[in-house]
Amino acid sequence: MTEIAPRITSNPDQCGGRPCIRNLRVRVSDVLELLAAGESRETILEDYPYLEDADISAVLSYAAKSNSHRLIAAE
Repeated sequence: MTEIAPRITSNPDQCGGRPCIRNLRVRVSDVLELLAAGESRETILEDYPYLEDADISAVLSYAAKSNSHRLIAAE
């Protein structure tokens, strides 16, 4: 297991190595999809009682940082 950001881990033997929350089998993308679908933090935490509010904050922070790299168009 590798911690790639606070509370975000990656394990090649779990979820295909995709980023997960605290080495649980909950992928970053799972939580992002729930939020994008309009689910509230409270609902997510009720549905996944082993998650913490700080986990959702970590997911959002990780997504923002991983999407902030500069793109250079090839000509």
